[in-house]
Amino acid sequence: MATVSEFDTPDADLEVIEYKRDEKIDEAKAATLTFLRQNSRNVFYERQLTVIFEDRYFHWITVKALLELVEEGSILSEVLELASKVPIRLFRMKTNRYWKRQAAQVIKLVRQFSAPDFARAIGLQGELLVDAALPLAGFNVIARNVNSFQDRLWTQTGHNLDRIVERQGSHYGVEIKNTLPYIDRDEFRIKLEMCSFLRLRPLFVSRMAPKNYNFDIIQQGGISWILGSQHYPFGHDELADSVQRELHLPVICRARIPDGDIARLVKATHWVLRHRPTP
Repeated sequence: MATVSEFDTPDADLEVIEYKRDEKIDEAKAATLTFLRQNSRNVFYERQLTVIFEDRYFHWITVKALLELVEEGSILSEVLELASKVPIRLFRMKTNRYWKRQAAQVIKLVRQFSAPDFARAIGLQGELLVDAALPLAGFNVIARNVNSFQDRLWTQTGHNLDRIVERQGSHYGVEIKNTLPYIDRDEFRIKLEMCSFLRLRPLFVSRMAPKNYNFDIIQQGGISWILGSQHYPFGHDELADSVQRELHLPVICRARIPDGDIARLVKATHWVLRHRPTP
């Protein structure tokens, strides 16, 4: 089930609070300020900007950059209500005097795809697509939503792995995240620990993940399978088109994961078996 943290809150993520100031923040400040100036008639929300700039900066770098720009008075920020007790932070240039109408439109669209029922459907859609793709990459599903494997049982937390799969004698613990933001950092660490405890290679499937997460997965003999887009449930093409067009977010409706993405998974599997022979 989706939670508020999957959407937008004005409370900084732990990464934003704990990571030391990075020199990349100054670069991100210049880039985001230029972007906002070029789109001075538009209003953007926090998660939207982190995704727009994720090919250049970690999400928490972009957030820190934006907050510093606000503190310096270079841009303005408003915290409005997405839903009851669910805030959303918006950013705009000072020259945008007629921002409220556009903010209302942004919030209306975000409410559509962040409604709890739709968020659950997005999660289910991700699992359906991955379940259909894994056999095409040579994986067999051994178990679903489990916290045990063979003679070992994970009891440290109440978490489960989405799947346990097998390919050519190697077993993998699978985590599927069909979300715009990165997987929660604490959940990520727990799932890695679970895989290690259960003697499984980790296989994380996500729209996007930061390089340090990918590094940790590979070091543990696993695979980070990045799909690039968030997949909406079947029949919601119109909403996906609106989100793409108006918010510039990478969402899509499709019946299956493309062959090219499946081929990348197979290639990654061969690589880890050669370079990380034991999990």
